[in-house]
Amino acid sequence: MQTNEFSESLIGLAKLMRMAYSGCDLAPLGTQLVERAETETGGYALMDLSTVLQLRGYRDLALSIQAQAIESQQIYSQPAATGQVNVRLLAIMGAGDLMANTPVECLLENSDVALDIVYVTQDLPLPANLPDHDILFVAVAQSDQNMPLLKQIDAAIASWPRPVLNRPDRIALMSRNEACALLKSAPGIEMPITVRIARQTLQQIADGELPLIDILADGEFPIIVRPVDSHAGKDLDKIENSNALVSYLQNMPNEEFYLSRFIDYRGQDGLFRKYRIVLIDGKPFVCHVGISEHWMVHYLNAGMAESAEKRAEEERFMIDFDNTFARQHAEAFRAINERVGLDYLGIDCGETADGKLLIFEIDSCMIVHAIDPVDIFPYKQPQMNKVFTAFRRMLLDAMQRGTR
Repeated sequence: MQTNEFSESLIGLAKLMRMAYSGCDLAPLGTQLVERAETETGGYALMDLSTVLQLRGYRDLALSIQAQAIESQQIYSQPAATGQVNVRLLAIMGAGDLMANTPVECLLENSDVALDIVYVTQDLPLPANLPDHDILFVAVAQSDQNMPLLKQIDAAIASWPRPVLNRPDRIALMSRNEACALLKSAPGIEMPITVRIARQTLQQIADGELPLIDILADGEFPIIVRPVDSHAGKDLDKIENSNALVSYLQNMPNEEFYLSRFIDYRGQDGLFRKYRIVLIDGKPFVCHVGISEHWMVHYLNAGMAESAEKRAEEERFMIDFDNTFARQHAEAFRAINERVGLDYLGIDCGETADGKLLIFEIDSCMIVHAIDPVDIFPYKQPQMNKVFTAFRRMLLDAMQRGTR
């Protein structure tokens, strides 16, 4: 393996997200990147331009630009923020939007970790010459599209000379139905049965030709329906009855869906709470708490910035997390870690009325960051620093294991 031949570096996801979230107009930067790309032989300007376009909502154009960048150059460097390098991390990523890979860059802000990213596709496998590195991290997320790619990566790194974190064969188990099967009967966990079904079968349920319980063992309305490979609540809906399912399908062109029973997880005050937790080397860390009047909780639309009361609750939760929530659900977190087998994992969860950990989703690519405004969320910086410190410690521990 040899040193990266490219002298440029990325602006990168973390800096660009921070600019976007702070209200900065990214259009002038996009124009500059277009001008740079016209004279640049590599793909750095194109890759940053792709990220800018995604953050501005131009997904299709962004992915087209990204494909051009990867075609021209597979390896991208991001120097350590501190200037002093104590860890050299090589991350394998695939083509796709902001949820297609673990957002490693956001976990390394202000760190002494130098990051190289190598993009692979089915047509562009791992290059023979790669940057020297201490650790290899597989950042490619599970999806139908990525399953062949994960198998390809798994074969390529079978006897890798450096420690490998987040093995692709374990990432491949993170589909909603397989994750459900993986955590079935795990102590302290409630995760509704999730099945993957074809549109035709779902239409038969909607038309009353097929009983719901024939497909979903614990099936009764209301149910949760979403297209396969959808994320961030896109096209997710709670269906109250078969008539509502008919209407849902009329608006959905997709051919396959995930189906599960809806569990009412609202608290005694009538509010729904969704917790984003990451497991780093098996230890849980909270990243945010979304508190909402609506069952589908997303942090950005939960009104956290507008409610001092909600923020005060989130702050208390973060401060007390290790001694309360993490301790109450310690058995559940241990079971998840043992059954999933990933070094770094994201968990979106709530709590049932009887105190179980209610799992909505587990995967390796949830967005985790520290870009919320400090004046509104002053308590988040210390908490996210704990997360970033733990991630760095995981890298250092892996290095030490690899040199024994």
